[in-house]
Amino acid sequence: MMQNVHLAPEADEDDLYSGYNDYNPTFDTEDLENDVAFQQAARTSHGRRVPVTAKIPGTPASRSLATGFGSKATLTSSMGRPMTGAIQDGVARPMTAVQAAGYTKAAMRGSLFDPLGQGRGPAPPLEMKNSDSTEEKIRQLEKKVNELVEESCIANSCGDLKLALEKAKEAGRKERVLVRQREQTATPENFNSDLTYSVLFNLASQYAANEMYAEALNIYQVIVKDKIFSNGGRLKVNMGNIYLKQRNYSKAIKFYRMALDQVSSAHKEMRIKIMQNIGVAFIKTGQYIDAISSFEHIMSTSPNLKAGFNLILCYFAIGNGEQMKKAFQKLIAVPLEVDYDDKYISPNDDPHTNLLIEAIKNDSLRQIEHERKSMAEEYIMTAAKLIAPAIETSFAVGYDWCVEAVKVSQYVELANDLEINKATMYLRQQEFNQALETLKMFEKKDSRVKSAAATNLSFLYYLENELAQAANYADLAVNSDRYNPAALTNKGNTLFASGDYEKTAEFYKEALRNDSLCTEALYNLGLTYKKLNRIDEALDCFLKLHAILRNSAQVLYQIANLYEMMGDPNQAIEWLLQLISVVPTDPHVLAKLGKLYDNEGDKSQAFHYYSESYRYFPSNIEVIEWLGAYYIDTQFCEKAIEYFERAALILPTQVKWQLMVASCYRRSGNYQKALEKYKVIHRKFPENVECLRFLARLCTDIGLKEGQEYETKLKKVEKLKEIKEQRIKSGRDGSARSRREGSAGPDAFYIDPLGPQAERPKTAARKRAEEDDFADEQLGEDLLPE
Repeated sequence: MMQNVHLAPEADEDDLYSGYNDYNPTFDTEDLENDVAFQQAARTSHGRRVPVTAKIPGTPASRSLATGFGSKATLTSSMGRPMTGAIQDGVARPMTAVQAAGYTKAAMRGSLFDPLGQGRGPAPPLEMKNSDSTEEKIRQLEKKVNELVEESCIANSCGDLKLALEKAKEAGRKERVLVRQREQTATPENFNSDLTYSVLFNLASQYAANEMYAEALNIYQVIVKDKIFSNGGRLKVNMGNIYLKQRNYSKAIKFYRMALDQVSSAHKEMRIKIMQNIGVAFIKTGQYIDAISSFEHIMSTSPNLKAGFNLILCYFAIGNGEQMKKAFQKLIAVPLEVDYDDKYISPNDDPHTNLLIEAIKNDSLRQIEHERKSMAEEYIMTAAKLIAPAIETSFAVGYDWCVEAVKVSQYVELANDLEINKATMYLRQQEFNQALETLKMFEKKDSRVKSAAATNLSFLYYLENELAQAANYADLAVNSDRYNPAALTNKGNTLFASGDYEKTAEFYKEALRNDSLCTEALYNLGLTYKKLNRIDEALDCFLKLHAILRNSAQVLYQIANLYEMMGDPNQAIEWLLQLISVVPTDPHVLAKLGKLYDNEGDKSQAFHYYSESYRYFPSNIEVIEWLGAYYIDTQFCEKAIEYFERAALILPTQVKWQLMVASCYRRSGNYQKALEKYKVIHRKFPENVECLRFLARLCTDIGLKEGQEYETKLKKVEKLKEIKEQRIKSGRDGSARSRREGSAGPDAFYIDPLGPQAERPKTAARKRAEEDDFADEQLGEDLLPE
């Protein structure tokens, strides 16, 4: 073993790296072309002779090594390497294998040296797979089942629930075929339980997504009861969810608890979610005490916002004020787990850092943080509004407690919002002075809060029609935060009320530049352009708003009204029809449609919409008058009576509707009813000339003696009417003459013996009655020509 160890000479003791460049010349392959012995061995059989055996240890005598040339000396290679198996320095070297280098028995029989096996020719072709074999068919069927399950899941994610269910059913059918084929091959060890589980689970999920709950429950029962599926018990959560959707809360709680027993304590998050579902189910059944125990356990082990809010709801339901306070403190103590905004502020002018901050400022993770923060704020604000009136003697004191609790939490920014919300609660309770006092407290706060409070104050004063105060607080809000669209909108509203429409439009435009989705500013801008008679620009505003608010009734009506103003009734009708689809019971819109169709000459459509308007609101005089006139035009006077009687009930002091009822009786040939109606009208309005005229004519035509009496009354009433007219005319002439003369002489006024205080109201009443009579006569002449 020590024969190959070389000790460095003493002269070279200082050279630590001596000997590293020395190597055995056997490994020198660069000079092989010039090595005569090697070339001779390669060309002849010199290198393929039978190897000579060395001395075997333990034999009685050693035999000399012999070569093919008869030499008895120790053989060495051309490079000075001892020959394999030779004895060197009295020690036999072990034999080594040379087959891996290409030296085989065939080479010893005179074949060429071929270490790479190139002389054996090309490799035989690969064996073709037998597609008819049972194993291959099973493998292909498994692949097809997996593909169908994947397609079902993809269809579900795309919203095509029907296609997802069809794919899941097809996967189930093919999986059953696969199981039968495996049973026929008698290889139960090849049963793929994971594939069966995935197929059944997907099928149950698709049934549940399509609201086929009975089928889904059946599939889940198959999975849960099969002992092959070790984790099938967890699917009882899904079964509980289905029972919860079916409002079978007792079974939902039962399955949730069974699922909770199946989940180990290592899966902490899943256990928390199941317990949360149990608490929600208890709330649905009104078992608030049991729900409280579930939510209290969650808040003590792994608190979250939903559990904290539900806990507050439960304590509110049972009316426990002290526990509401504790639950609220637990809610605001829930860690938010979001980064603060300081992270997204560049600390220096490093361009690389700035680019990185810009990249992550609005990425998906940042959006998730924003959603989580807004959800937390919504929970806290809602909880505060809910418990504030219940935890103290008044809601104001309760709000103050909530504000103080929030100020010492991580949600300190919500304290000001709660104060503003407190003012809103005052408004809902119509305590305007308290609301104003609360909002005025923010005048010395920071700009954001000051702007919000001033905006609300401006809105309050605007509603109370105190435009000066509204304008002052609107200016304060704008100066505090020029980028607040609500403040700019309120400022525009104050200018709109004062009639400065040009300046109003500028503020609305600025609000839209700050927030393009400020629908209030866009709507008000359209109204402003409408006031300025810039119809095209107003229409453009409302069309943009329609793209944002697709089902806004106000926007649809404004567009229809603008088209009507532009003289395009067809477009106006189209937009009103869209409006009817949103508010199908609005009587005014229906009446508007009827009027447009009437103007276009389409009486049938006009009648349809007027009838619908009357059905929803039978007190619109214009609709009643049109329907009555329509039935008279179509010679259905009996139908018109119904509408005119309705008008007479609505306006009992106007005689024309009762005259129209009597006229309809007369035109339909029912003279007796007409005569009775005229008599009733005469008793109520004894000085009505039109009624007396028709009474006299009807009595004469029928042959009644009362006709002469009514003729006499008619002449008296007509004579009194002439006297009144002369009296009114003389009074007007005297007034005009006195104005011309500039003095009030004794003949300037007519002095009634009863005195001016008794005469004036009576004359005014009679004057109104005469004007009504004149209108009635004109209407009677139009509808009832003689």
